[in-house]
Amino acid sequence: MNLIFMGPPGAGKGTQARQIAEKYSIPQLSTGDMLRAAVKAGSEVGLRAKAAMESGGLVTDDIVIGIIGDRIDEEDCKGGFILDGFPRTVAQAEALKGLLADRSMTIDHVIDITADNEALVARITGRSTCSKCGEGYHNQHKAPATAGICDKCGGALATRADDNEATVRNRLEVYDTQTAPVMDFYKNSGSFKSVDGMQSMDDVFKSLCNILG
Repeated sequence: MNLIFMGPPGAGKGTQARQIAEKYSIPQLSTGDMLRAAVKAGSEVGLRAKAAMESGGLVTDDIVIGIIGDRIDEEDCKGGFILDGFPRTVAQAEALKGLLADRSMTIDHVIDITADNEALVARITGRSTCSKCGEGYHNQHKAPATAGICDKCGGALATRADDNEATVRNRLEVYDTQTAPVMDFYKNSGSFKSVDGMQSMDDVFKSLCNILG
């Protein structure tokens, strides 16, 4: 079962992908993780990626597609995989379709985890993490007993620099602009499904399982 998970920042896409990966025993593939692994392994495409990064250039779509191709050829992907946050453009979607066709493979489900942007702004900007033990908090849903102090270890809580409102709104706007054409691409393929990410995490997971069977 080959899946693509889409969703705006803060919608819980990564968390749900990890849970689905565990339930169905298929790997969750993040382009960032695959890129780092390819560079570390010193594969042909990894060396191309390393050269691009070291020169300050962009890692081009053909390099990313090459890395995905190498990764899905590995044994643990034989039963399927989840692409987490890729493709992000129609060009990438077209290239992925060709790569899979070369392997007589298709995407079974493209699942978009939707969420209201205003709710996402509140969700993301309210997050904080203990700088000592890594425990996560939220000022609305999981506030610490003492403001700024971790309940578990007493460490100081910190907020990510890019979790401020202006940056979050910009990230959401960029996501909406970039991915709308990609969603149209997959809607036309008949494999596209949408899940309400404003439900509880458990209910989102149940909705996903209902789609996947």
